[in-house]
Amino acid sequence: MSEDEELIHEGDYVLLYFDEKRKWLIKVLKENEFHTHKGIIKLSELINRRFGEKIESSLKACFWILKPTLYDFIMHAERPTQIIYPKDVGLILIKLDVFSGKKVIEAGTGSGALTMALANAVKPSGLVYTYEIEDRFIESAKRNLKKARLLDYVIIRKRNVKEGFLEKNVDAIVMDVSEPWEVIPKAYKALKNGCSLASFSPTINQVEKTVEALKKAGFIDLSTIECLVRELRVETGKTRPFTRMIGHTGYITFARKTIG
Repeated sequence: MSEDEELIHEGDYVLLYFDEKRKWLIKVLKENEFHTHKGIIKLSELINRRFGEKIESSLKACFWILKPTLYDFIMHAERPTQIIYPKDVGLILIKLDVFSGKKVIEAGTGSGALTMALANAVKPSGLVYTYEIEDRFIESAKRNLKKARLLDYVIIRKRNVKEGFLEKNVDAIVMDVSEPWEVIPKAYKALKNGCSLASFSPTINQVEKTVEALKKAGFIDLSTIECLVRELRVETGKTRPFTRMIGHTGYITFARKTIG
């Protein structure tokens, strides 16, 4: 075994992979067992194994032990509300120029899927300030962030964003709220000059009101994007698109703050 290879320890999360449709995000606790129609796996048998190895269930079915990615944590997150999907998350991170050391405001924590991605990007020296008023969403987001080991890079504020943000001169703001046009003047005050904002909305009517408010507040370089992703089923001589896809999830409006 190479010195660089990472061993699995108790308390780690692993992705147990059987096939492309059956994969589970599991916390390794030695007293627990994982039950499936393909048999039982004693989780104690995963400890001190290497990621990428196979393990057999009690019915001799083979599972792969994979290292979870941020994508896995997002897609397996606890969801009391709809999440922002990775297809939209990636675009937001790039367009807002979110990287290590940045300070970012998120309006509308929800399940914490986007919060996880923002925190992963700004760590270890940056911070995400996320605002939410629903207690059940806050608790769910905390559990999701803790599972992904990202809670240390997030400050959760129970506060209505219509009352304004407590931070000033942040590097980026992203909003997933029902009436973003009412929050935009508050976002303008909190955002650094020349920096970017993103607003996620499921309907065109929301987008129209948001764009109008952004122009009025002093934002420029506005663009609204709908991101669609279609996966392919690849087999020799049979390659074709999947019959199902993640289509419309929402529209993302981007803008940059100007002075005066």
